[in-house]
Amino acid sequence: MRKLLLVWLAVLCGCTGVPENVEPVKNFDLDRYLGRWYEIARLDHSFERGLTHVTADYSRNDDGSVKVINRGYSREEGEWQQADGRARFAGDPRTAHLEVSFFGPFYASYVIIALDDNYRHALVTGYNRDYLWLLSREPSVPDAELQPLLEQARDLGYPIDQLIFVEQDNRPPEPGR
Repeated sequence: MRKLLLVWLAVLCGCTGVPENVEPVKNFDLDRYLGRWYEIARLDHSFERGLTHVTADYSRNDDGSVKVINRGYSREEGEWQQADGRARFAGDPRTAHLEVSFFGPFYASYVIIALDDNYRHALVTGYNRDYLWLLSREPSVPDAELQPLLEQARDLGYPIDQLIFVEQDNRPPEPGR
C-alpha cells in the first residue's frame, strides 16, 4: 500500500490541465458516474505496475466532494493495495474534468474523455497523453464495444499499442467485502 501511495504523490504534483486537443465529456452527471468501475486497460505507470483486479470506487463525501478508493491486487506481495483520495470538479460540474488528490493539497487531473450514454464504459486521461485508463462497470468488455473505444483513444493520439489489459478473472477475496 505504501508503494502505491508514494507513487501517487509523484503523479499528483499540481498537474491539473487537459491534454492538447482533448475535450472532457460535456453534460456529465456525477451521480450516474458514482459506484464501482473496473480497470480494463491502462498505460503503464509505476504506481500500478504489477497490479491486477484494479477497481475504482466513487461515492459522495458529506462536503459534496467525491470519495475515491483505488484498489488493486499485487501478486508479488500477495495482498491488496489501496489508495484513498478525494476528487472535486476542476470547474463546471457538468464537464467531466475533475481533480483528484491522494495527498492533501496536491491534485492531478482526472478527465473523462469518452463515456457511453448508459455510463457503462469510460476513457479517462490525466493532464497529458501518458495517462489513459479504460474503465467499465463490468470486469470485461465485449470486443464489439472495446474496439470503438480503442479507436477513439488512438484517434486522440494515445499509444494504444502500449496498453496493459488488466486481469479481472478469478478475483482474490477483498478485505472488508
